[in-house]
Amino acid sequence: MRKPNVIVGYLPDERPSPLRLLLYAIQQVIVMFPATVAVALITGFQVSTTIFASGLATICFVFITGKKIPMYYGSSFSYLSAISGLAAAQGYVQVNGILPTEAIQIAQFGIIASGLVSIAAGFLVKFSGRNAVEKVLPASITGSIAMIIGLTLADDALRDAAPVLVDPVNYVVGSNWVWVVTLVTLISTIVFSRYLKGFFSQLPLLLGAVVGCLVAAVLYWIGGADYNLFRSLPAEALASSTWKLGDGSIFALPAFSLPKVSWAAVAAIMPIAIATIPESTAHIYQLDIYVNDLAAKKNKPKYGIANLLHKNLIGDGICDMISGVVGGPAGTNYGENISTMAITRVFSIPVLIAAAVIAMVISCFTPLISVVYGIPLAVIGGLEIYLFGAIAAQGVAIMIEKKVDMFSAKNIAVIASILIIGVGGEMWFKGNIPFFGMNVPCIAGAAVFGILLNLLLSIGEGKDKKEKK
Repeated sequence: MRKPNVIVGYLPDERPSPLRLLLYAIQQVIVMFPATVAVALITGFQVSTTIFASGLATICFVFITGKKIPMYYGSSFSYLSAISGLAAAQGYVQVNGILPTEAIQIAQFGIIASGLVSIAAGFLVKFSGRNAVEKVLPASITGSIAMIIGLTLADDALRDAAPVLVDPVNYVVGSNWVWVVTLVTLISTIVFSRYLKGFFSQLPLLLGAVVGCLVAAVLYWIGGADYNLFRSLPAEALASSTWKLGDGSIFALPAFSLPKVSWAAVAAIMPIAIATIPESTAHIYQLDIYVNDLAAKKNKPKYGIANLLHKNLIGDGICDMISGVVGGPAGTNYGENISTMAITRVFSIPVLIAAAVIAMVISCFTPLISVVYGIPLAVIGGLEIYLFGAIAAQGVAIMIEKKVDMFSAKNIAVIASILIIGVGGEMWFKGNIPFFGMNVPCIAGAAVFGILLNLLLSIGEGKDKKEKK
């Protein structure tokens, strides 16, 4: 007799066995780590504090949303220019890659205020209904935004894929062998996700990272120091620790700080939260599609995650406040982690709670943060090529699922404008489009323009439909 097909995957309310849960959680941590650390390094926030804040906020998000929405909260790139501009305007400069504590405290106040925007949007959705929101943010917009989120990260993926060639000053290696590590990581991850069965089919990113690290280790062993792709944790990362055990080489609490009142920070940072609302909306629609697909295969009812958009936005806002209170940057739910869940079909909320706890533990134990930080950028780049591409592909999935009419002049205009403004802004203006003295983040600019254009082109649409009938 032929054995019935076993559907591999975990729905939000399902819990894997302890060992599997641990491995799935580690995979989620590896996926969120590059972007979260990158935000800390670019803004000058403390790395360990940023990682701790992401874990703490994720746990809070899970419980704020009633353990219904499986998402990981991480640092957002949307706020980079606002924080950097604020620091420069206040006369603060990074010292060894880290902002002075007072500068971080000022930014914290603006980050806390930005949370109010998402909370207000969440209550607006709650009382006006999801249908009202979908008129402002139809699938043609949320799908396009998901696409540009992935596509605008392509530069980061290839930059990490070949750090030696992009930044030869900080890397000794001068050969193209770095591509071997990147491509082995990428191809092995794809092969694992395509051909592995059962339990191991849900660990392609973790296994791909392991294979990439092994290749990097062999390259180092054969070529010596000139071929070392592994990184060392900067000494400055421990300098401002709240408390250390001895010299901090084993245990060091993150550098927590309290916010300092600054209305300039509110004016600079708070408006950026508007840009994360379409992004967060796109994420929850992505998640809804993939969770319901797995539920259907398991003969279970739909989970209706898209109906919880208001909780998602309120949770996002409260988590911004939580992160801001302890000294972390503003954030949002992570497309990388959603891609990981879509690829592995592990949507288990207990896994995300475990990942958050692991992130908090890592932030306190220096050897652990050194191990994760030490993963070669070429390995991370190999994973990012797959993950960021998957984010863009999920944008297409949203439009297919919602049956967006690709022959509609209105839809084509909206989608085309969002894609070109978003991707072009990243390519030509490096993420921030100069507009009448303002630096508008390309994703925010594309989203706002797309929303306004869609509303403009929708005028008289209802009347036209009635006349056709």
